[in-house]
Amino acid sequence: MYIKKLRLLLLLVTISATTLHAQEMSFEEYSPKSTLVVSGKEITKAKFPFIDVHSHQRSMSKQSLSKLIEDMDRLNEGVMVNLSGGSGENLNNKIESINANFPNRFVVFANVNFDGVGKKGWTENAVAQFEKDIKSGAKGLKVYKSLGLRNKDIDGNRLAIDDARLDAIWAKCGELGVPVLIHAADPKSFWDGMNSDNERWLELKTHSRRKRSATDPVPWQQLIDEQHRMFKKHPNTKFINAHMGWYANNLGRLGELLDEMPNMNVGIAAVIAELGRQPRNAKAFFIKYQDRILFGKDSWKPEEFPTYFRVLESDDEYFPYYKKYHAFWSMYGLNLPDDVLKKVYYKNALNLIPGLDKSLFPKD
Repeated sequence: MYIKKLRLLLLLVTISATTLHAQEMSFEEYSPKSTLVVSGKEITKAKFPFIDVHSHQRSMSKQSLSKLIEDMDRLNEGVMVNLSGGSGENLNNKIESINANFPNRFVVFANVNFDGVGKKGWTENAVAQFEKDIKSGAKGLKVYKSLGLRNKDIDGNRLAIDDARLDAIWAKCGELGVPVLIHAADPKSFWDGMNSDNERWLELKTHSRRKRSATDPVPWQQLIDEQHRMFKKHPNTKFINAHMGWYANNLGRLGELLDEMPNMNVGIAAVIAELGRQPRNAKAFFIKYQDRILFGKDSWKPEEFPTYFRVLESDDEYFPYYKKYHAFWSMYGLNLPDDVLKKVYYKNALNLIPGLDKSLFPKD
């Protein structure tokens, strides 16, 4: 009898401990499985061949390219745009490897090193080097978010995105007919208070270095305004605003900006979670601005592409996103018309980026 009572007591203690742990579970641990039963399935291959205008690859060796091609073919990716091209010899090595192995499946964008702004001759030298990089085979310019956030001139002052000493670079892009894909700032939530109202709380908790403030280095709106002033100052240059300019959660405002700046286009890299939670609103936006939106993914993780395909192509409901700290909500499909899908997947990129192989894509 005593042993039975002891066993029962131990069982009750175990159950109580388990229940207590569940009640004290942290937000990071809480990840319930949906009990909703609805039709729909994962889309592992895009309906049309696509151009990923926002990818980063350190290596462009034959071995690396061969592995990339295998994954690209499975996804139905026609062309990858490697934004991490670099400049000078580093860029030339990447282009030589591409031309020797898969000349029609990869292109690279050049990068400008903003160190030394303010030094005599810096602007002229930077423009001259960029022009050499384009002549070597680069198809555009990629500008990292360090411009505006971290880059400083020789006097130690923050280098603003619309600094006049950079004007000649943007003008040269317009003259050469190549686009500028620019990432400015980060989501506004990174600047907001880290409290229960912040949708990015979990991301900031797990990635604390992403937290910003009005003095680190400046307010979010200031960075965005600098970028927009630069766009307006160079109407003959075509810009691709990465991550939908961080307005994917405010498509009404983004539409106003597109109307104000005819030379601005937007890429959807890393913001599909914003689009997937507003399917009707996002679908209307994509239809209205179908000539200004480009497909991109950012980080090269083939297993994450199906979420992009499913959001853009399907009418599925309430399916999971792949990173809880980016989005703790579920996705819905936009069910875009084929003519809009084709523009987003490849036609708009073919119109903006010179020298891409159009034979890889449908003629209609």
